[in-house]
Amino acid sequence: MAFRAAVITFPGSNCDRDMAVAIERVTGTAPLRVWHADAELPERLDFIALPGGFSYGDYLRSGAMAANSPVMRGVKQQAERGVPVLGVCNGFQVLTEAGLLPGALMRNASQNFICRTVPLTVENNQSLFTGGYDQGQTIHIPVAHHDGNYFADEDTLDRIEGEGRVAFRYVENCNGSRRDIAGVLNAAGNVLGMMPHPERAVDPAHGGTDGLALFENALKALAEA
Repeated sequence: MAFRAAVITFPGSNCDRDMAVAIERVTGTAPLRVWHADAELPERLDFIALPGGFSYGDYLRSGAMAANSPVMRGVKQQAERGVPVLGVCNGFQVLTEAGLLPGALMRNASQNFICRTVPLTVENNQSLFTGGYDQGQTIHIPVAHHDGNYFADEDTLDRIEGEGRVAFRYVENCNGSRRDIAGVLNAAGNVLGMMPHPERAVDPAHGGTDGLALFENALKALAEA
């Protein structure tokens, strides 16, 4: 049976095609494209991706309006059933606003839009997303955000640190994120939110391929399961 992935598009998404191309590059199968207003997700999904962009123009709060889109009911249900869900940049913001991940993404500490490749440390290589990396490995992934400053209260930060749910940290904190956090997992390990864009680092022509292992390992883990 062919690998069935879905990429969700919200009004203002602008990295949905990038995500779809990255998934097809790894799996050999084009993902299904799902509009945010769809009441139901396609059946038998193996993977769901929420891409970057500026859903609803970042009005109210980044990701807050998209988190209430009809399709998010299905995303929550699939996540609870164990389907892997990846949220990148605006997708990370949507996942926090929807309650699928702890914390919130605030305006960058510099108050400026940041667009460059940054080094990350792999903090947890035991998840289906990160198993293709070595613990402590430094990888280089592009960022492009204005509201990427990860915030959570101290109790929440202590909890996710203690549970090994910090997936990636910035080597050099580019946006003010608490404890240099760049990516967070849910308690079950099947939902990952990260501000850097792994889908923009899957081809040498992009300047690097450090994002490729994330997609490859997710596919491998699902095949083994």
